[in-house]
Amino acid sequence: MTGQLITLDGPGGVGKSTAHQALVEALTLAGHHTHAATQPSRTTFGKTVRTLGGAGTLRGRALALAVAADRHHQLDSEIRPALAAGRTVVLDRYLPSTLVLQRKDGVDVEFLLTINEGIPAPDLAVVLLAQAEAIHTRLDARGTRHRFERTLADTRRELDLYEEAITLVEQLGYPVLRLDTTDLTPREAAARICLHLQRTPATVSPTVPQPR
Repeated sequence: MTGQLITLDGPGGVGKSTAHQALVEALTLAGHHTHAATQPSRTTFGKTVRTLGGAGTLRGRALALAVAADRHHQLDSEIRPALAAGRTVVLDRYLPSTLVLQRKDGVDVEFLLTINEGIPAPDLAVVLLAQAEAIHTRLDARGTRHRFERTLADTRRELDLYEEAITLVEQLGYPVLRLDTTDLTPREAAARICLHLQRTPATVSPTVPQPR
């Protein structure tokens, strides 16, 4: 038996990272043998990509290539082995984020799809969204902003790009769950995702780890 891949994407300020942690906990309680992961990865290279990209030291195609390189390496070294072992991998950020953040950095879609060619489609791609004003308020409360999150206009542009990214990944065969978190806490969002999974057990169901 092979495991399943669930991905979470969405703009900063929607509570994605907290929802990711809550979803891992909820799936574990539901009988899944989970593996939590994030992109960029937690490797030294992945942390460097995150730091340089956030600071703007690495931009455009160079950043897109670094993100893709980290993704391919993580798929081979961490995610595919976890899936082969029968685990449910819950991944914080995947291709939809690339199709938004790297496009905001001026990289065209065709280039992004080319350098990410061969990555597996998830069993469920969750995209967390919210009203732009609500996201902007949450970012103010958080106190730290990525270089792509500085203004309300940035947030609106990011939401527009996520709508385009959803269409693109659906064309690639990704089953997408859109979830509006304007009036939801991250834990409530995780509960909604679990409810969706319970209603579609053929898509993602509890997994059994394989003997090593």
